Amino acid sequence: METILLSSKIRRMIIKLKTSLQQTIKTFWIILPMILAIVGVIGIFKIFITKEMLSKIFNGNPFFDALKGVIAGAISVGQPFLSYILGGEFLQNGASFYGVTAFILSFVTLGVIQLPLEISIFGGKFTIIRNILSLIFAFILSFLITITLKI
Repeated sequence: METILLSSKIRRMIIKLKTSLQQTIKTFWIILPMILAIVGVIGIFKIFITKEMLSKIFNGNPFFDALKGVIAGAISVGQPFLSYILGGEFLQNGASFYGVTAFILSFVTLGVIQLPLEISIFGGKFTIIRNILSLIFAFILSFLITITLKI
């Protein structure tokens, strides 16, 4: 009797394992384009964006660095994990923390590219108010984060 119960448990475990493996593979195929995009963006970044370019864009003026970071992030909307990678690359290449923080915040919360879609789903008034508030808070938070971290 115990042998039958044990083999039944093993069969259920094998079925669960197969199901989990199938879901993992499916998820991997969904995520693979994003991973390839990250690798591509970093490659393009390393080739085309030099330290000199970043030092010209982010020249050390906290107000304008944050403003430029917010604008750049709003135009190039993306996923949070990608923003951290890009932000790290910016910092390694000499961009100011004000600009990078503003970029990361606006990259994730603003979406100039996706405005038409968002308006069609949520309505114009809500979308405009949300984006204006996100813009303002990304700018303000870049200062507060930088001051809090004393960078």
